[in-house]
Amino acid sequence: MNQNLGKVMVPTAAMIIFLLIWEAVVWAAGWPKYKMAAPSDLLPAYIKHWDLFVTMSWQTLWRTVVGLLLAVVVGTGFGMIMGFSRVMRDALYPLLVGFNAIPKATVVPIVALMFVGAHDFNTVLIAFMISFFPIAVSVSIGLSTLEPEYRDILRSLGASQSTIFWKIALPKTLPEFFGAMKVAVTLAFIGTNLMEIVSPHGRGLGALFDSGKTNSDYPLMFAVLIALAVLGILLYYVVVALEKIFAGWAERPAQ
Repeated sequence: MNQNLGKVMVPTAAMIIFLLIWEAVVWAAGWPKYKMAAPSDLLPAYIKHWDLFVTMSWQTLWRTVVGLLLAVVVGTGFGMIMGFSRVMRDALYPLLVGFNAIPKATVVPIVALMFVGAHDFNTVLIAFMISFFPIAVSVSIGLSTLEPEYRDILRSLGASQSTIFWKIALPKTLPEFFGAMKVAVTLAFIGTNLMEIVSPHGRGLGALFDSGKTNSDYPLMFAVLIALAVLGILLYYVVVALEKIFAGWAERPAQ
């Protein structure tokens, strides 16, 4: 019970300290609201625009989750292909690395212009594109590093390729997979927010941030950033909970 309480209290205390330091820095520097918002300026912004925050947060969240789920499905598929076939791994890795090296901020305007008016599709697509790579690579590495002795033993016992995958390969890959998911969650939010800001038909928290920028409303802009951070943290801990359920056996207790 004490350990579980500590897991909640420690990050909560860290966030409170961060906000206090932020408040103190703004106060000490004497920055006005139009230059830098303090945490104490955010609550009025949330109260004033509460209905917008609820609506826009939901729009950002569901598009991010859909893009992330697509990245999981497609990334896992590509990872399996590369993990089980060295030829496919050699063929696809350079393409994936080259694609991932392209800054997604440069891709967002292109996608927005290619599918004008299809804002939901555009946003989901960018969230998928930016979070796909780490999942594909993690699954590929997990499968390609599977000890050949396990395969040989199971094959000698008459196990099929699918049995080897479900009994050995998949469980071994889960720790790497969930590690990549933790990274992909934050990347998906970045992709969603980029499209919401750039798209002429943008909706969601990114569009609300852009509205604050247009009106020089710094408290609103920082309130949007904090809302995005909260959504990212919540989705991150959803992944952590799933990891404990499906790959809790790989977690080593702290010394």
